[in-house]
Amino acid sequence: MNVINKIKTHSWQLEKIVFFLFLALLVWMPLPVGSNRVWFLSIAEIWLFILSIILLFIYWQDKLEIPEVFKKAKVIHYLFIGYLGFIFFQLIPLPAFIVDLISPRRLTSFRLMFPEGNWLSLSENHHESLMFFIESVLYYLVFVFTLLLVNTRERIKLLTWTIIYSALFQAMYGSLMTLSGAEYGFFFEKYAYRGVTTGTFINRNHLAGYLNMGLAVGIGVLISGLGKDEVLRTARHWYRKVVQLLLSKKAQLRVYIALCTIALVLTHSRMGNTAFFVSLTIASLLALKLTTHARKTMMFLVISIFIIDVLIVSAWFGLDKVADRLEKTSVATEQRDEVALYTIKQWQDYFITGSGGATYQYIFPAYRGYEIKQYYDHTHNDILEFASETGLIGISLLISIVFLSLYAAIKALSLRREPLMIGLAFTATMAILALSIHSLVDFNLQIPANAATFMVILALAWIARFYKIKS
Repeated sequence: MNVINKIKTHSWQLEKIVFFLFLALLVWMPLPVGSNRVWFLSIAEIWLFILSIILLFIYWQDKLEIPEVFKKAKVIHYLFIGYLGFIFFQLIPLPAFIVDLISPRRLTSFRLMFPEGNWLSLSENHHESLMFFIESVLYYLVFVFTLLLVNTRERIKLLTWTIIYSALFQAMYGSLMTLSGAEYGFFFEKYAYRGVTTGTFINRNHLAGYLNMGLAVGIGVLISGLGKDEVLRTARHWYRKVVQLLLSKKAQLRVYIALCTIALVLTHSRMGNTAFFVSLTIASLLALKLTTHARKTMMFLVISIFIIDVLIVSAWFGLDKVADRLEKTSVATEQRDEVALYTIKQWQDYFITGSGGATYQYIFPAYRGYEIKQYYDHTHNDILEFASETGLIGISLLISIVFLSLYAAIKALSLRREPLMIGLAFTATMAILALSIHSLVDFNLQIPANAATFMVILALAWIARFYKIKS
């Protein structure tokens, strides 16, 4: 009994430990090639599942307070649970006549191997879809953990600065490797994308996606720290304001944003850079239209990012090369559009229920044309890949989750008055737009580190909309 009482007494401290271990997980996942290998992803899954057990124990001890925002986001819980339930349904053996009704193509492929078989699942690869289901549970738990544990002003700041510093590390490490010629990734010499910045990721586009989210968080934090617009009538007032700015943490954060922008340019990722500037522009226009918080200062901040980061700093580090890649991009030089068209044909054959989670690489070879010589394990379009694997049902649920979270963020820009919440709303709006744009031509959401960070972003949208900060 004494041991149990001691455990109950220390449940509050245990909850804090879980929170910091959760932050550590968010830092860890990008490091080993974005956790885009089975063994690294397994570490993250085991890590979070253990924390989930501890959190359930704390809840059992009545020491875990369920925040109001967790309840307000119930529509996302229902959608995500429905999505997970559907993925699990893809794994369940069904009678052949039922599969023939909802996925005739699946039954046809099954009959080629088992002419007399009468029971089969909707997934074309049961093992891969099972791993996909477990991975999807991980992402939902990241969303849940963010809503449950990020419940004070201090924790919001710790979470945002954790993402900022993680992105800053990726930016500085990747830039150093590129500019020095050392060309090392995660403890091994790079074998791909040499000469461009990849950080500890393998693909430059995936680092660009991660930096886009980190930059969105950084700019949001900067906006949350802006004071009210004031008229500076004298040179003395201007001087005092400039000195205060240079000595404040805002100046440090501004430098961090510049460094991350440089690294983004050094990736030479066409859509990564395009997504950043387009999402920043749209989010800024929405913020200036919907919120009354420091409008003039915010406008000058955004203009400074475009002028200083793009026209001056980034020009020294290869922005012209990104522009050159964009100019040379054409239908003749790119196969992604053709791959997308073949993927649409693939989806049409598995339209309602999909071919099963993580089965794209096994199904696509049967659909690609003779002109596609390269091996594609992903379609370079997250929306089409999820659609082909999970069908109309799965992609509808996922799009609903993202759209409702974006709506919550935009609504927060309009209704919230607290600077911290406005900053979070800006972060969520910009990051969701950036990843959505980038996902049209790449597969950031197939990379565990990026997908997990994106789930944090979605949770921040709901925090911005509904959280009532305790302290």
